[in-house]
Amino acid sequence: MGYRIVRALTLLLLRVFYRRIEVVNAERIPARGPLVIAANHHNALVDPMLIMAIVPRPVTSLAKAPLFRHPLIAPFLRLAGAVPVNRRAEGGDDPRRNDAMFAAAAARLRAGGALVIFPEGRSQAQPTLLPLRTGAARILVAAEAGDGRRDATLLPVGLVFGEPGTFRDASALVSIGNPVVVDDCIASYAAAPEASVRTITDRLAAAIREQIVEADDQYTLELLGALEDAWREERGSPGDSRAALAWKQDVMRAAAQLARSHPERLLDFRRRLESYRTRLRETGLSDAQIGQPYTAGLVARYVVENLVALALTFPLAVWGMICHAAPYLLTGRVVRWLGREPDEEATDKIAAGAVLYPVFWLMEGWLIAALLGTWPLLVFIVLLVPSGLLALAWRERLQRVGRQARAFARFILNRRLHDELRAERRALLGELAELAELAGRA
Repeated sequence: MGYRIVRALTLLLLRVFYRRIEVVNAERIPARGPLVIAANHHNALVDPMLIMAIVPRPVTSLAKAPLFRHPLIAPFLRLAGAVPVNRRAEGGDDPRRNDAMFAAAAARLRAGGALVIFPEGRSQAQPTLLPLRTGAARILVAAEAGDGRRDATLLPVGLVFGEPGTFRDASALVSIGNPVVVDDCIASYAAAPEASVRTITDRLAAAIREQIVEADDQYTLELLGALEDAWREERGSPGDSRAALAWKQDVMRAAAQLARSHPERLLDFRRRLESYRTRLRETGLSDAQIGQPYTAGLVARYVVENLVALALTFPLAVWGMICHAAPYLLTGRVVRWLGREPDEEATDKIAAGAVLYPVFWLMEGWLIAALLGTWPLLVFIVLLVPSGLLALAWRERLQRVGRQARAFARFILNRRLHDELRAERRALLGELAELAELAGRA
């Protein structure tokens, strides 16, 4: 029951915070049997929340020991059945106490349970994979080697984020890999324990790397997303999330090769991509809109449809903004006051919101009941969540209309704008093809 409560709350928080969450190859998650899920770690507590949300069966998280002393987070960890991990990095947490952790984790595997572990050992904001520690492999062999079992699955998972700390602009891609082959290593563990554990860890690192897009920093990853949008609209591919992930990986591999062989060409291309992306944002256009004819009828229909939708939903949206304004603003202030690392921003916003919103809802409900009575309180309770969600949707629609209005205005002032941007995009993608060929030759 505790786990179901935590998972339901997790699903709600993620759906509110993230604009889009995509899952690739979800069918690879085993429905039953011992399972170790190993993922890269870029977004603090949001990472295990995502795993909990997309895996339909209960999973046990391994979390660093200091979190079990956190007044806000610790109760949810205990409700979800998490297991503490003691690291040398935290003073007072003796790694030798991890014997209990390994025993508890292995016992859950033997019982047919599922574990989630982040073998990098710590969260970090850059979209690269750090060297893996051997904990996941050691837990696996501890559960399997002793009694000769071979039924555990080591499942690599890649987490790729877009604007990870930005409310409603953030997106997440969860890519599930094929299980890592471990039977031979478990069979040889008794004769060569360290070599077996290291081999499993190396295979796991390679498997996770196949599911992510590595870049020097998050900004480079955002530029890659802009390049993907341009490629999709001009060339009609990549298609689904799986193909898009493979396309991005190919581009980054070529970029790494060009950084060694032709760094000046790569830097020039990056500057042109930045210029194109900036110009799109300034005009309010998206890649999908370039080349579309802005006829008088199209503009009029767009304006009427959106004005009607905004007007009809305005009263309830305003009520939602009023009810949620104080915790929304205070959440941002609390996160800025904490001054944490970039990889903890989304976690801090979700954690602060999970406390502040209910507190303010209780205060507002008490005031309404005291001033207006029971029936207004019931109306407030019924409308609380729908009005909040509608306020979010209303704000997002208003932002889209604002961007489109700028695009209309730019088009009226410069009717060649679409052609200019289309030509700029084609030139950019033409150079991308040349660079890909150059990287192949290098």
